[in-house]
Amino acid sequence: MLAVLGLHLVAAVCAPFLVKWIGRNTFYVLTIAPITAFIWALAHTSAAFNNPYTEELTWVSTLNLQIAFRVDVLSWLMILIVAGVGTLVMIYAARYFSRTSGHLGRFSGVFVAFTGAMLGVVTTDQTLMLYVFWELTSVLSFLLIGHHHHRGPARGAARQALLITGSGALAMFAGFIILGESWYGSYRISELVSALQQGLLPLDSPLINTAAVLIAVGAFTKSAQFPFYFWLPGAMAAPTPVSAYLHAAAMVKAGIYLVARLTPGFTLISLWSPLIVTVGLVTMLVGAYRALRQYDLKLILAYGTVSQLGLMMAAVGFGDAAMMTAGLALMVAHSFFKSTLFLTVGAVEATTGTRDLRELSGLRHHRPLLATAAGLATLSMAGVPVTLGYLGKEGLVTALTEGTAATWQDGGIVPTDLVFLLVLVFGSMLTFAYAWRFWWGAFADKHLNVELR
Repeated sequence: MLAVLGLHLVAAVCAPFLVKWIGRNTFYVLTIAPITAFIWALAHTSAAFNNPYTEELTWVSTLNLQIAFRVDVLSWLMILIVAGVGTLVMIYAARYFSRTSGHLGRFSGVFVAFTGAMLGVVTTDQTLMLYVFWELTSVLSFLLIGHHHHRGPARGAARQALLITGSGALAMFAGFIILGESWYGSYRISELVSALQQGLLPLDSPLINTAAVLIAVGAFTKSAQFPFYFWLPGAMAAPTPVSAYLHAAAMVKAGIYLVARLTPGFTLISLWSPLIVTVGLVTMLVGAYRALRQYDLKLILAYGTVSQLGLMMAAVGFGDAAMMTAGLALMVAHSFFKSTLFLTVGAVEATTGTRDLRELSGLRHHRPLLATAAGLATLSMAGVPVTLGYLGKEGLVTALTEGTAATWQDGGIVPTDLVFLLVLVFGSMLTFAYAWRFWWGAFADKHLNVELR
C-alpha cells in the first residue's frame, strides 16, 4: 500500500513537467497511478474477504509511532470506488480542458495527489494518520475548488469548504485523542471498535459520548450533513471534473466511510446512532427540498448529493447489518450515477454555454447519446427498478419492514424503523421529482431557441 501511495506522490510531482511536454494528454499518463491502485485492490480481493491485509512501518521508534494500513472488505470497496472513478474522471479531464487552459500542471498534480490522500483515508488503521490524510484531502480540495482563482466565487467557495471541513477535522481529532487516552484506549481504529464491542470501555461515560459526538461532527462536515451542508453547493464553482470526483465519489464519501468503519462498535455508545440517523434523515429532506428549487443543473445535482449523502449516513450509522449493506450499495450506486451526471452537465455546458434549465431546450435531438446516458444515470438516482440505485433503496425498505436488530432504539414511543421508513418513502418521492427536473431541464423540448457551440 505504501508503494501505491508513493506512486501517487511521484505522479503529482511529475505532473507539472509532463504538462509542459505533452499538455492536457498528461491526464492519460497520470491514470497509471489510480489504475495501479485499482489492480492492487483486485489482487488482494481474497485477503480482504478473508483475513484483512495489514501493513506496518515504524515512523518514530522512540515514541512507538507507526504507520499502519489495514484493508478489509470496506476498505477494498472504497479503493475500487476512489481509484475507478478517479481514472474515468482523469480520462474525461484530458478533453474537458482546452489546449490553452491555464494552470493545468498545478491542477493535474493536485488532482492525482488528492486521489492518493483519499486512498490513505480509506486504508489507514491509525486514527492519527487518518487525521493527517483527512486534512490533506481538505487542503487539496481547497486548491481544486479554487482552481479558477481569478474568480471571486471560486475563491470564496474554496475558503468556505476548507474552513468547514477543517474545523470538523479538528473536532474529530479531539475525539480520537480522548479515545486514545481513555481507559482501554488505542490509536488503532480496529482495536477501538473491537474494544467497544467487547465492552472494554464504559459505554455510558460522558467522556466517551463526548468523543463520539466530536468524531461524528468531523464526519458531518466532510459529508455535507445538516447544518454544515452549504459548503457543497458552493463548491460547484469548481471545474466539472472536480465536482464529478470530489463531490460525487471521493471527498464527500469520507464521512460516510468513517461512520461505516466505526458504527459496528460505536453504535453501542448511547449517543452515536440516534445522532447519526437523526442528522442523516434531516439532511435527506432538506437537500431534496432545496434541489427542487434550483435552476442551475449543477446545483440540482449538488443539493441532490446532499440529500443522498444524508440517506447513506443514516443507513450506515443505524447499527444494523442489513441497513449497513444497503447503505454501502447506495454509496456504490451514487458514486457512479452522480459522477456520470456531473460529467453530463460539463458536456451540456460545453455544447450550449449554459447550465440554466430555463435556457435549454431540445438538446436530446442534437445529443441523443448524451441524453440517453444521462437518462440511465437519472433513473438510477431516482431508484427506478433494475438499476443499482433501486437495489440499495429496496434493501433499506426490506430491512425496515422486516425489522432491524439495532439495540439503541429499544423503548422508544414511536418505532424508529417506522419513522425511517416514512422519511425514506417521502424522500424518495422528492428524489424522483428532482431527478426528472434535472433530465427535463437539460434535454426536454421547451420551445426555446438554443444555440449550440
